[in-house]
Amino acid sequence: MTVLVIGFRSAIQKGVLLGILLLLSAAGGFSYVRHADSLQLQNRTLKLADSRAGSSTLYSVSFQHQAAGPVGSVRLQFCANDPFPGQACVAPTGFSASGASLQSQSGLVGFSLGASLAPNEVILTRTPAAVPVAVTSTYEFNGVINPSSSGSFFVRLESFTSTDATGASVDYGGLAFRINGGLSVNVTVPPFLLFCSGNQIPTYDCASAVGNYVDFGDFSPTRSSTGQTQLLVATNAEFGYTIAVGGTTLTSGVNTITGLSVPDVSRKGVSQFGFNLRANGTPPAGQDPQGTGVAAISAGYDTPNFYKFQPGDVIASSSTSDAYRRFTVNYVINVSPAQPAGIYVSTLTYVAVASF
Repeated sequence: MTVLVIGFRSAIQKGVLLGILLLLSAAGGFSYVRHADSLQLQNRTLKLADSRAGSSTLYSVSFQHQAAGPVGSVRLQFCANDPFPGQACVAPTGFSASGASLQSQSGLVGFSLGASLAPNEVILTRTPAAVPVAVTSTYEFNGVINPSSSGSFFVRLESFTSTDATGASVDYGGLAFRINGGLSVNVTVPPFLLFCSGNQIPTYDCASAVGNYVDFGDFSPTRSSTGQTQLLVATNAEFGYTIAVGGTTLTSGVNTITGLSVPDVSRKGVSQFGFNLRANGTPPAGQDPQGTGVAAISAGYDTPNFYKFQPGDVIASSSTSDAYRRFTVNYVINVSPAQPAGIYVSTLTYVAVASF
């Protein structure tokens, strides 16, 4: 007595396209004319909370002073052409720090926003005071509007003894940063149908499926014979899936065991072959569907203790995409006292079809 169940499995693959924000900073070594007696600012960094073109966001700039002279002002110039102080600065299109506010300061403190001559310029002012040796200062400005186009841009940094960023600079330096033209994240999820079968599928993984041969042993008119096949299915198909059964009832040469084309209870001593997908009490065998999926058993195969076999029937289905669902097909066989002797064999095929 043989039941051979054929299934298939396909795996999902995901392709993910990620956008990456790039923030560049120059750490030194610019080739430009240095101001007399001034030193280059070290450990310069710039961070943008949002690097998209045209966004209003927070800028955080840090640098380490080198000169020991008093500092009364700091100037930041945002340029489209280069990071070199003392050269002509081309304002980035769309950039504006006119509405910026000073959110926080550390290192050299006591600054407030001074009067700037252009929207691409920020001036910090305070009463001139000495600079601690190698102090690192950080300033955060909110409400800065990024350039309106993507690309690389530059910041020129200078500190002054004066309170209005005039005269010779005390320290100087430059930075580069990148504005992105808008990021997109795309995910492609291919259609998939996972379906497999076995005598047992212990976990929700087709790799755990074992067996495709069910041996019912010797039949007797005084008892019912039972066996099982398990089916595991899942899909992301929008309109779900169906599982159908194909094959023949058990046969031995020209002799057959009657297939139950209409649901019936198990009757000892009567020629019967059928199955359902439920836990049963008569005879005690089978199991209700398991898993997080919600696919339903079809009529005729959904009533405990009633069995049916009609080739071509849909035995379970879902009308939408469905998570893992494990069905247990519970077979029942009865024979009459007049059943001819022989080896009775059936080959059943379960087919799952997804609707995308």
